Amino acid sequence: MPLVQVTMVEGRSPEQKRALIEKVTDAVVDTLGAKRETVRVILYEVPKSHWGVGGVSKADQDSGQGDPR
Repeated sequence: MPLVQVTMVEGRSPEQKRALIEKVTDAVVDTLGAKRETVRVILYEVPKSHWGVGGVSKADQDSGQGDPR
């Protein structure tokens, strides 16, 4: 039973998440030959304030409060 975990910043629409689950499932079926009904996909959504890149949270980057260096 393949299990794929996707971690991403929050904010995607339900439609985008449905499409992601479908396409990730398709990729596992196509590449591993797994039965579709055995594929599990888990989406983890992280708040923007908990996601940092280059020492700055995504929330601060989006608000223009990023590191001015």
